[in-house]
Amino acid sequence: MTFAGVMALHASVDLLNDYWDYKRGIDTSTKRTKMSGGTGVLPEGLLKPSSVYRAGIGFLILGSIIGFYFVFTDGIIIVTILGFAILSIYFYSTKIVDSGLAEFFVTVKGAMIVLGTFFIQSNQITIEPILGGIVVGVLSSLVLFIASFPDHDADKSKGRKTLVIALGKKRATFVFWIFPLISYFVIFTGISLGIFPILSIITILGIPLLIKAGLELKKNFDTVDELIPSMSNTLKFSRITGALFVLSFLFDAVLIN
Repeated sequence: MTFAGVMALHASVDLLNDYWDYKRGIDTSTKRTKMSGGTGVLPEGLLKPSSVYRAGIGFLILGSIIGFYFVFTDGIIIVTILGFAILSIYFYSTKIVDSGLAEFFVTVKGAMIVLGTFFIQSNQITIEPILGGIVVGVLSSLVLFIASFPDHDADKSKGRKTLVIALGKKRATFVFWIFPLISYFVIFTGISLGIFPILSIITILGIPLLIKAGLELKKNFDTVDELIPSMSNTLKFSRITGALFVLSFLFDAVLIN
């Protein structure tokens, strides 16, 4: 049920983001790639905007219903997490992204998903899921951050204020490195304090992809087509590093048992 609830809420934010980007003319102004620019469903007329909006609200309601079930079974702490999720999902594509807080929202979202799932299973809160959630959230934020580069002009022309717009594309290429540095800092701090298993060190295997993505971004930050390899490698780095992080806990549990 936790997995179904999280998936429903994710579907909601994606659908509503597509709807609002289309209504604001962003997805019709930007060059769509396989890594950015929206799904293209609405600009191509494959679905009606009203249908996408209703589906987004429907998934938000479904995820909320599942969340309220856990409020009754696991207590008031879930109310805080659920309340944040409902409000941030509905206002993500308007208020949150326009204020340059999208990356922060995604980081907090990742931390809350991990913390909420852990709490539902264990009925307790510890530092382990909080730090683990930050790692996952920051890795997701990195993908969102680099996907903002090709959308920069369209976003700016429609009044959106993303972090890349606030910093400027050239300066943002340096900020790119901050995201993985935060993740690795949290991972190695967790290892050194005995919060994370020593096997979590395997997350460094994703570093070559990160370096390649960062160097490509520095060189091609202002060219949409040339940005695709950088976005692709960033996505691979984020997903592989996150998967290795999770596997380190699973392997550690197996070895201990």
